[in-house]
Amino acid sequence: MVAEPILKFTDLPDMNHNVFLLVKDPKDACRDIIRSRDTDLKIMVYCLNEIEFKPQPEEIQLYADDRGNPLAFETINIKAEDALDIASAIQWYARYIGYPEMEILPEDPRSEYNLD
Repeated sequence: MVAEPILKFTDLPDMNHNVFLLVKDPKDACRDIIRSRDTDLKIMVYCLNEIEFKPQPEEIQLYADDRGNPLAFETINIKAEDALDIASAIQWYARYIGYPEMEILPEDPRSEYNLD
């Protein structure tokens, strides 16, 4: 069973008050960090076809499929006051990579991890 999206980006209002930045790992093109300019929100982006991802239980994980390339988004030292900005940050990232219609999923989109 494939996970249903928890949020489609067309459902989100335009959040112009949030400014996000992308930190690129020069040694690994598959490990970006989305950072909020004005808060402590940080989200690591993992390319699931390239690495073995082990979710941290104290962090929030969301997933997406970038045109056949599954992604995991995991917060870094999440604070309660930053949790509401996670979807906006992922929406910003989707626009940044040129795929604004990318859907946020609650579960890993790779079929072998969805054994319902």
